[in-house]
Amino acid sequence: MKSIYKIAVYFLFAFVITGCEKDFLEVPPQDELVDETYWTSEQNVKTFAYGFYTGYFVGYGSGYSWGDYFSGQSLNDDFAPSNPPLFTQQVPTSGGGWGFGWVRKANIFIDRVQTVPMEEEAIAHWTGIGRFFRAMEYHDLVKRFGDVPYYDAEVVEGDTEQLYRKRDDRTFVMDKVLEDFQYAAENVRDDVDNEGQEVDRSVVLAFMSRVFLYEGTWQKYHENDSQKAAEYLEASKWAAEQVINSGKFSLGNYREVFNSLSLSSNPEVILYREYEEGVLTHALNSYNNKEPQTGPSKDAIESYLAEDGLPIGISPEYQGDKGIENVMANRDPRIYETFVSDELRINGIDSDYSTTAYATHKFLNEEIKDDPIGSSNLNPTDAPVIRYGEVLVNYAEAAAELASVGGPAFTQADLDKSINVLRDRQGIMLPHLQLNGAEPAVNGVTYDDPQRDPAVSAIIWEIRRERRIELMMEGFRLDDLKRWKKLNYVDMVEYPDINRGAWIVKSDYPDANLENLVLTEGDQGYIIPASAQESLRTFDNPRVYLSPLPLDQITLYRNNNVELEQNPGW
Repeated sequence: MKSIYKIAVYFLFAFVITGCEKDFLEVPPQDELVDETYWTSEQNVKTFAYGFYTGYFVGYGSGYSWGDYFSGQSLNDDFAPSNPPLFTQQVPTSGGGWGFGWVRKANIFIDRVQTVPMEEEAIAHWTGIGRFFRAMEYHDLVKRFGDVPYYDAEVVEGDTEQLYRKRDDRTFVMDKVLEDFQYAAENVRDDVDNEGQEVDRSVVLAFMSRVFLYEGTWQKYHENDSQKAAEYLEASKWAAEQVINSGKFSLGNYREVFNSLSLSSNPEVILYREYEEGVLTHALNSYNNKEPQTGPSKDAIESYLAEDGLPIGISPEYQGDKGIENVMANRDPRIYETFVSDELRINGIDSDYSTTAYATHKFLNEEIKDDPIGSSNLNPTDAPVIRYGEVLVNYAEAAAELASVGGPAFTQADLDKSINVLRDRQGIMLPHLQLNGAEPAVNGVTYDDPQRDPAVSAIIWEIRRERRIELMMEGFRLDDLKRWKKLNYVDMVEYPDINRGAWIVKSDYPDANLENLVLTEGDQGYIIPASAQESLRTFDNPRVYLSPLPLDQITLYRNNNVELEQNPGW
């Protein structure tokens, strides 16, 4: 349904209620949307709700702007850029994401819905929609800043006591988020007019599984609070299981989820952003086709299992990393769906080179790649917003982590309804992951990856691997490293393979200009994308797990006799 995002774009006047800036201290004009004439029908309520969509369901972005997928300069260990981004170095003067405009918009929506002449069922549904979006925004704020002031009602101009409140504890806020999700899960409709394009109960549950997996593992690894971790992980597991048990979704072709001109009939997609030629387009297809790429790191490539289900460090099927043919031989088939498997694209030889010579084609639609719409920012391929594959890995991790904090034991049945469903996907068909006691096994043989972080149990390590592979380049990795308290994985000194690419011998390319190609062993070796010493990234301060509050807000609070406490270490 093309009209939802058109409505969301055209419905800019809804933002007069919140303002375009996410600064809750700016009160926008109050006379541009008249309550008495607007909040009169369910259709108007629905139209207002569409105003949230472009803020939360970004997909592949629009025009040349990045969306949630393939953010090639992301701060994580999947990408090896030539100029790697660094951790935040200083406190921003303003901005930085500290703002409550979307919270205010949600609170106004929830309040006004109660006044609309509708059936009680409709009021409950739309209240659930409002609470869903309020929960989504507070999750984003908590993820970024930790403690934040919680507002469940519209703050009026001049109410300085509310405007300049101190921050509420993270767990208090997330308990409120859980209440909102629970209400939405109970009241949002199962069936909506525009399935796959509109928030329904399955969308609520899928996002609930994502949000509380994040917060449950944060509570375990950062706060050492097993009780809260268990509560949130149970919520994540329950929500994912509801989606699984609904029987509404199944897995099809892996790559078609990401490169299709239409996702309207894809059985895996729970919610998607629809694009239309000449109306709403993006540039991701082009980036995977005709332009230089930020390539995957050697570390990311080596995380894919061999086709026998074993890590490459112990699998007899692995052929080594000298030459693209050997690297790609006998591997988890998702590596072929994600990366170009028959050639290296080398800087100095190919115009569409990759920084690591390993090139991505996960998001490339082959049929339009040479057409005008396959180039520039004219790409109309649809973008998954949330999909069944993610729900399955959310379930597996939530169940395993819940067992580690006193919940029910993690069982083979848990694997069979999650990880092994992914492995049974058409075209993948990897051996099932098994439990031998508490250890991972394949075909009855217990194993332990020699590359495993010793601080992580062997089975959770394998579940995290499955998540990394299934969701490769979909924008999750940095959040995952944050919630696991593993940002040290992005340290290029401690983990040099995240600043490595393919093995190259310069003499194999006598006619190419490879003077600027830096290799580990001179004229041969692994590509080093970030060659300048000053660009090397190190992890030396855990303060970066939370963002700093902007200086102007601290000053503004202080001017109103309230001390807004800065995050630790900033």
